[in-house]
Amino acid sequence: MVILDYGLGNLRSVQKGLEHVGAIPIISGDPEEVLGADGVILPGVGAFVDAMRYLAPIVGIIKEYVQSGKPMLGICLGQQVLMSSSEEGKLTDGLNIISGKVLRFPKSELKVPHMGWNTIGIKQDHPLFEGISENSFVYFVHSYYVDTVSENTLASCNYGLEFSASVVNSKGNVMGTQFHPEKSGATGLKILKNFVEMC
Repeated sequence: MVILDYGLGNLRSVQKGLEHVGAIPIISGDPEEVLGADGVILPGVGAFVDAMRYLAPIVGIIKEYVQSGKPMLGICLGQQVLMSSSEEGKLTDGLNIISGKVLRFPKSELKVPHMGWNTIGIKQDHPLFEGISENSFVYFVHSYYVDTVSENTLASCNYGLEFSASVVNSKGNVMGTQFHPEKSGATGLKILKNFVEMC
């Protein structure tokens, strides 16, 4: 399993979480290692524009990997870059692996960033959420959210508005979580374990 190193990400905490559930992940940006992996994690912390700039040299490799049908999981900003576009900074194209937009939380009485523990509602059966109960608490840190159709939504969260806390592509092999499973206690570790088992 490869944790994709493209210059933006909480690589070590994701690595520790995966090791905790029995995986032997490597951190790499090498195209051959990515294409040869049985699973890829796309982490991310920071700004969408920067992420897309850093990913630009390996977009083709990511799309080739996705076409193979093997599992891939985007975490936080890693989920957001899977989408079509983001309004963060300036309107920027994403990887467009899953159609949808990344929008800023409206300026209101909500505290932005949305930071801390919140519950998720599971919207469809998928191996990633095997054994995860409805209204489980997970840990979020983000100022932008994913807006996509219900078919692409594995789980939702309500923070002033309902947004996609977890997404999936039509094939079911590319998933994202807006929350950080590696920081979400036993629930998050179970989600990581489910991903490892999919691989």
